[in-house]
Amino acid sequence: MSKKNGRIGSSFEDFLKEEGTLEETSAIAVKRVLAWQLEQAMKKQQISKRAMATAMKTSRSQLDRILDPDNDRIRLDTLTAAAHVVGQNLRIELVS
Repeated sequence: MSKKNGRIGSSFEDFLKEEGTLEETSAIAVKRVLAWQLEQAMKKQQISKRAMATAMKTSRSQLDRILDPDNDRIRLDTLTAAAHVVGQNLRIELVS
């Protein structure tokens, strides 16, 4: 193992790349953070799940899927609507 920047070995990101799971792992991590942020905003503003679903013009079961940290199959327009209900904007960007 080579020593770079005071560390031995590669980064966790390098490991995930080598294993071929970086993209999937990153998508899951992003969804978990979004679900947590939405839940925190709802708690802070004292918005119930029922009220949130109504404001989004969706069902409570759809909201549960949005808030499920393990469900990464959520459409961007749905996430955008959820963000707007709690007074936030959804920002997605490409980074290198």
